[in-house]
Amino acid sequence: MYDILAQAEQVSQITGSIQGALGCLGAAIGVGIVGMKGVEAVGRNPDAGGKILVQSILGMALAEAVAFYSLFL
Repeated sequence: MYDILAQAEQVSQITGSIQGALGCLGAAIGVGIVGMKGVEAVGRNPDAGGKILVQSILGMALAEAVAFYSLFL
């Protein structure tokens, strides 16, 4: 009986970790895509580098917000 309760407690702890890990993984993938596309855009139009940098930073910040939501909720 004790083993079943102990296993249930371990599973409940693991699922919370999985939720946070998947949220952070999604944010990391999003930041990587934003960075990749930002570099690609600067490569196509180097004169617009400043504007692209600002938009990329905003996009990365919004993607990172997902990680905070998954960790705190």
